Amino acid sequence: MQEIDKISGLPKDLFDISSITKEQQKIRVEVIRRKFSKFVTLISGIEEKEIIKDLGKEMKQKFACGGTVKDNEIELQGKHRDKAVDFLIKKGYKKELIETRG
Repeated sequence: MQEIDKISGLPKDLFDISSITKEQQKIRVEVIRRKFSKFVTLISGIEEKEIIKDLGKEMKQKFACGGTVKDNEIELQGKHRDKAVDFLIKKGYKKELIETRG
């Protein structure tokens, strides 16, 4: 038996809202320098709390670095700008909407 969406009354298999939100989000990926000449990669613009926590965890494991998720931003220790952009594109975010700095 199919699962029914409470809001629309349609089966959940018919539509996937997460892919629609991914295609419309503007994401900023930047590398900044912190105290003691340490570099940090900041990823901001992802709106949903659960998704941002999961992405942060996956990125830390994939890039073998430390980091945290706070204030709706993913902070990764080190310079991971290019790897982060490639990772986000593979996850379904549009390349045109990803802005890079640093």
